[in-house]
Amino acid sequence: MNPVNMFTVFRNELQSKRGGLFLNVIEKVQLYLDQYNIGLKIIEFEESTSTCELAAAALGVEVGQIAKTLLFLADENPVLVVASGDNKIKSGKLKRLLGASRVRMADPDTVQRVTGYTVGGVCPLALAEDIPVLLDDSMYRFPVVYAAAGTPHSALPVTMEQLEIVTGGKWADLV
Repeated sequence: MNPVNMFTVFRNELQSKRGGLFLNVIEKVQLYLDQYNIGLKIIEFEESTSTCELAAAALGVEVGQIAKTLLFLADENPVLVVASGDNKIKSGKLKRLLGASRVRMADPDTVQRVTGYTVGGVCPLALAEDIPVLLDDSMYRFPVVYAAAGTPHSALPVTMEQLEIVTGGKWADLV
């Protein structure tokens, strides 16, 4: 076996061991969810779920049932917002709620650094940094919503109660 293949086998073995040095993103998120013991399981897809529309098509649900996760900077302080995929966050409402003078979307590098996930697969939990999470009331229209689970090929079905528990988020009217 050549060194590249040996490294791949070794890395894969390490990644598959819970508590090992390396966990792939899905394993990391699932391990985080398992600590709550509420039965949440990640769904993985071959097709892309990197946009609300693609995720809804892969799952066979309405776009509104996709819980999009967006990182904003409020006076340069990161805040994560989770909302229905068919709604637009109103920056004025976010500014008032946070008492900020300026609110803007974070760039992809900041999203990666703060959340630990790349754009298109941002998961609202198991974040790289401890930041506030806001959950938009618009998701209450559905008994279950689907959040990204850390990759652009995954989804996590959750009820509103479960979402609040695993994110530690606070409910707000942001649309």
